[in-house]
Amino acid sequence: MSNLKLGVDVVSAHNLLPKDGQGSSSAFVELCFDGQRFRTTIKEKDLHPVWDESFNFNISDPYNLHNLTLDAYIYNNVKATHSRSFLGKISLSGTSFVPYSDAVVLHYPLEKRGIFSRVRGELGLKVYITDDPSLKSSIPFPAAENTQVDTQSVQNPAPNTFHNVIHEARHTFHHLPNPNHSQQQRNTSAVAVPQQMVKYGVNEMKAEPQPPKLVRMYSASSAQPVDYALKETSPFLGGGQVVGGRVIHADKTACTYDLVERMHFLFVRVVKAHELPAMDVTGSLDPYVEVRIGNYKGVTKHLEKQQNPVWNVVFAFSRERMQASVLEVVVKDKDLVKDDFVGFVRFDLNEVPMRVPPDSPLAPQWYRLEDKKGEKIKGELMLAVWIGTQADEAFPDAWHSDAATPIDSSAAASSLIRSKVYHAPRLWYVRVNVVEAQDLVPTEKNHFPDAYVKAQIGNQVLKTKTVQARAFNPLWNEDLLFVAAEPFEDHLILTVEDRVAPGKDEILGRVIIPLSLVEKRADDRIIHSRWFNLEKPVAVDVDQLKKEKFSSKLHLRVCLDGGYHVLDESTHYSSDLRPTAKQLWKPSIGVLELGILNAVGLHPMKTRDGKGTSDTYCVAKYGHKWVRTRTIVDNLSPKYNEQYTWEVFDPATVLTVGVFDNSQLGDKGSIGNKDLKIGKVRIRISTLETGRIYTHSYPLLVLHATGVKKMGELHLAIRFSCTSFANMLCVYSRPLLPKMHYVRPFTVMQLDMLRHQAVNIVAMRLGRAEPPLRKEVVEYMSDVDSHLWSMRRSKANFFRLMSIFSGLFSVGKWFGDVCMWKNPITTVLVHVLYIILVCFPELILPTIFLYMFLIGIWNFRYRPRYPPHMNTKISQAEVAHPDELDEEFDTFPTSRSPDLVRLRYDRLRSVAGRIQTVVGDIATQGERFQSLLSWRDPRATAIFVTFSLIAALVLYVTPFLVIAALAGIYVMRHPRFRYRLPSVPINFFRRLPARTDSLL
Repeated sequence: MSNLKLGVDVVSAHNLLPKDGQGSSSAFVELCFDGQRFRTTIKEKDLHPVWDESFNFNISDPYNLHNLTLDAYIYNNVKATHSRSFLGKISLSGTSFVPYSDAVVLHYPLEKRGIFSRVRGELGLKVYITDDPSLKSSIPFPAAENTQVDTQSVQNPAPNTFHNVIHEARHTFHHLPNPNHSQQQRNTSAVAVPQQMVKYGVNEMKAEPQPPKLVRMYSASSAQPVDYALKETSPFLGGGQVVGGRVIHADKTACTYDLVERMHFLFVRVVKAHELPAMDVTGSLDPYVEVRIGNYKGVTKHLEKQQNPVWNVVFAFSRERMQASVLEVVVKDKDLVKDDFVGFVRFDLNEVPMRVPPDSPLAPQWYRLEDKKGEKIKGELMLAVWIGTQADEAFPDAWHSDAATPIDSSAAASSLIRSKVYHAPRLWYVRVNVVEAQDLVPTEKNHFPDAYVKAQIGNQVLKTKTVQARAFNPLWNEDLLFVAAEPFEDHLILTVEDRVAPGKDEILGRVIIPLSLVEKRADDRIIHSRWFNLEKPVAVDVDQLKKEKFSSKLHLRVCLDGGYHVLDESTHYSSDLRPTAKQLWKPSIGVLELGILNAVGLHPMKTRDGKGTSDTYCVAKYGHKWVRTRTIVDNLSPKYNEQYTWEVFDPATVLTVGVFDNSQLGDKGSIGNKDLKIGKVRIRISTLETGRIYTHSYPLLVLHATGVKKMGELHLAIRFSCTSFANMLCVYSRPLLPKMHYVRPFTVMQLDMLRHQAVNIVAMRLGRAEPPLRKEVVEYMSDVDSHLWSMRRSKANFFRLMSIFSGLFSVGKWFGDVCMWKNPITTVLVHVLYIILVCFPELILPTIFLYMFLIGIWNFRYRPRYPPHMNTKISQAEVAHPDELDEEFDTFPTSRSPDLVRLRYDRLRSVAGRIQTVVGDIATQGERFQSLLSWRDPRATAIFVTFSLIAALVLYVTPFLVIAALAGIYVMRHPRFRYRLPSVPINFFRRLPARTDSLL
């Protein structure tokens, strides 16, 4: 017999369904595990019962633990009939059990026993594994005659030893808050939610413990391990507590920053000084200001030989970290050996005013400096000191105490850790149509040149095909495509070259065209061609130039194509689909608000002072707007609490949020290191309900060469508000991409090349900002390597395809069972329905549409309540072979083989990458069919369900022969009546979401 035991603490239940006819219930809990059954006491007339009872189950076979299930049933005791009625149940798989040290109380939503069951409420349990020999097993409850035990089949992962289960379980719930379930709390609340709101007044800003957050676990989501699944939280934000997407206990003083926890900061604006006393023998002064409170200080840069210096720097000190009541602003003189004290100004924090936007900024005032004895001295300092929140206008540009270590921190170095908003440059496609050249002069006499044109914009270089000019007038008529960004810094350089010999080319002439002078167009109108004189690349004899009657010319059509959307990210995760030309933009349909709350359980990315730590920041990307939070230094559970807003023009777009470790801090040797990726989150806008606040904890999953790894969790608050519901519904009928993509489409090779160039341009421009958004960050957020070959991705796409066809296989199996009379009642009903449809064929289409309408309405009850997230199961990340991962993380070209094998290997990867894309696209189309009635996109499903109902009615009153005739005529209509743009049904279908959002 094993000494291991499963401990279950039955804590409480909340909001149970009344079943006694008097608005209440007498509830008790029955636990079933490994053939053992225990039962709690009965709590009479209580819809919020508290038990606080513990039970210990024997684990007969630890190696089979992952195949076992803990079932908890809540019943209402009926005294009159000595029976019981069902109130709800939960089922927990053995893979989710954790050691006692990691166990916390979790509140699980109650599940139904059958289709017609009515349940509500939650059950709070603490489940853990222990080998404590002092614990004795509980006495089993004898089975009653009327006891009925429900069983639930669970799909379990591959077998594993118990030691491995324990090792994996240690990383399961360590990041979740551990509510302190004291007896007093349990008597007042059954769900560990504090009864009082968090106060934000000046008098309540002293350090006080944060309220525990309610965490709901989705026990039914067995698609992947619980540790990798999404978790809904109920945090206290600026507008109140969020429960189930709605704000309760709303704060009447809530500001616009209502999606983040309100944090208070002490702001100190150091503007300038006046008539500072001279400190050196020469009568000069090199002043700087040191703002100090407790162990934290901020230092401005020193200004040489300035008695009236100007700094205009803002410092922000987090109130929750303050351990002092006095603020000191010290003016010092920079010296080689020891800095001299000039004077200081002292403030009592209890007298600092509170500012809440939209109040006007606090006006700076002059303060006379004091010496160490407290006496007034010569010189004044202009300051503004106030207490505000992250909604303050000074917050983004301030030096933050929680974003730097308290020792040796300066405002000059804070540019690497500040929060910033970036705007990506507006990108254009540059189309260069090289028509022909005239009167080329070869470098060698009696030699017809093998001419080609090389075009270059910045680092982009393209060449035309080589043409042998028999009359020195070669003809190409070839299009070359480039990507350019505003403001246009590079010129278009075209060079005509002659291939004299293999590997030897000579320049015949060139022309330089500034992009700012190139004509722009927003449609496919014809651009007038122009002749450009070719300049000689080197100096030639003046007499020779006089003898030449005509100079060489190049015939070109050059334009900036603004009718396209420049794809600078993966098409599956596009955050913007608008064309470049602003005159083609449609009105916005809504506003997207993102609150980046905090991260928990982050893995250390570096070592500092002998311990693991991380300096993390978040980057969010949507459309042209990139945002970056401040860097929280030396913290594995950072709190950001920053809120950002975007305009939404298309619901079929994706918001991406990434977490990175800042590798630019510390010693000078670290500058230039790559920022390390910790993980990212993708959220499709169309999957968000309008007006609901989504507060979830997203696991940060990253695939390494050793396998998938959870790097921590990121807490976000998201809200999508619709400004024009009619415009949003109309968007579903429009083409996904601008019109030019269908009128003059690009090839797949051109799109790949242009996307690569666009990402490089965006990375270069954002890398030149201050602070820079580094290239590795931009590439990771844009999924720059998503098109490369991977055996794991190919498997994932194949199984996605198989899951699509599994529905057809199920229908075939069902029809086979009907033919085999396995269920006589079903077979008879199918025969009756078949005869009816044969006799009345006009009922076929109405029946199909009505059936889809009913399925859509039925699935509304099971619609997803939270956005989709990366799924390790469908990504095949958990079962990938080490050799496959080594291949995926191999360099391209490969570095694992000799030259010949490497060439073949790269060719195989390139071809397989195309196959992978095709299979993924097929799977995407099938998943879009599934999403018609799944309510993954609530608006799209509502449109289709409504259409199905209307179609059923119209088809019912319209003769079938008329419908068939009109349909055939429409399909075979004349080309004159066809349009180059996709039809409304195709546009609607292409906007439906697929499971690509859940792929790693």
